[in-house]
Amino acid sequence: MRVLISGATGLIGTALTSQLESEEMDVTQLTRQQVDDEDTHRVYWHPESGTLDAEQVEGFRAVVHLAGENISDAKWTEDKKRRILSSRVSSTTLLCRVLANLKKKPKTLICASAVGYYGGRGDEELTESAEPGKGFLAEVCQAWEQAVLPATEAGIRVTFLRMGVVLSAHGGALQRMLPPFRLGLGGPVGGGMQQMSWITLDDLTRAILYCIKNRRMTGVVNAVTPHPVRNRKFAQELGKAVGKPAVIPVPAFAINLAWGEMGRELLLSSTHAVPERLTQSGFEWHYPEIEDALRACIEGET
Repeated sequence: MRVLISGATGLIGTALTSQLESEEMDVTQLTRQQVDDEDTHRVYWHPESGTLDAEQVEGFRAVVHLAGENISDAKWTEDKKRRILSSRVSSTTLLCRVLANLKKKPKTLICASAVGYYGGRGDEELTESAEPGKGFLAEVCQAWEQAVLPATEAGIRVTFLRMGVVLSAHGGALQRMLPPFRLGLGGPVGGGMQQMSWITLDDLTRAILYCIKNRRMTGVVNAVTPHPVRNRKFAQELGKAVGKPAVIPVPAFAINLAWGEMGRELLLSSTHAVPERLTQSGFEWHYPEIEDALRACIEGET
C-alpha cells in the first residue's frame, strides 16, 4: 500500500512512518523542502502559495495529514494564533482540493484534529458526538475539520483523529516535563483537578494504522485512552516513574502570568474525552493506564 504523509518529520509523523514501513507499506512525505527529481519518496508542497503538483500525489491508497504549526512552543500572540489557524486550514484546503480532483483518488484520508474541539468542559464525558466547545482551540479544530469538505464530497473516506495529549519521552509535552520532575521539582498544575485526555505515541500510531485499514472508521474518532486522569494523578504517577516526589504545585496565577491564553487552554482547561468509537470497534491499547504508559515512556518504549 502506498501512503502519503504530511508532517512526516514531526514527532507523530516520524513514529508513524516507522510503523507503516514495518507493515511493508510504501511511505512518501509531503515536504516544504525542495525535492530532487530522483527523490521518489518526497513530494514538494507549499500550502500558503497553493503549490502542490497533482500528478505527484496520484495513486496513493491512503493519505495521512498531520501538518500544522506547533501550538505549544510559544505564547499565543495574535500573530502566533493566526499562524496556528492558517497552517491547518490552508494546508487542509489545498490538499483536499487536489485529492478531490484526481483521476485516481485515495480511498482514505486520515486528518489530524484535537480534543481541543470540545473546549474546557470540566468532568463532562465527551464522546465523538459531543458538540463543539468554546475557545481558540475549539474554533481552530472546527475550521480545520470543515476544510476537508472537498475530499468528503468527492467520495473519499475521511477520518478525523481528535488527539489528546500525546505522551512520548522523545518530544511533545512529556519531554518538556521530564527535566523538572527528574529534579524533584514537579507537581500538579493549578488545582490539579482538571481532566487530561491522553494517549501514548505508540498507541496513537497504531490507532492511525487501524483507521487506515478499517473502513468502518469514518468521521470523528477520539484518539485517546479510555482512562483520562486528573492532572494531580498524572503528576503523582510521573513522579513515581522518575523516582522523585511530585508535590511542588504550579499555581494557576503563575500559568496565567507566564503563558496567558495558551496556558489557560492547554494547562488549566479540563477535557474528559473518551474513545467510544475505538472501544466499540475492538481496538486494543498497549498502554490504557497512565502508570504503565509513563513507565513505558521513561523506559524508551514509546
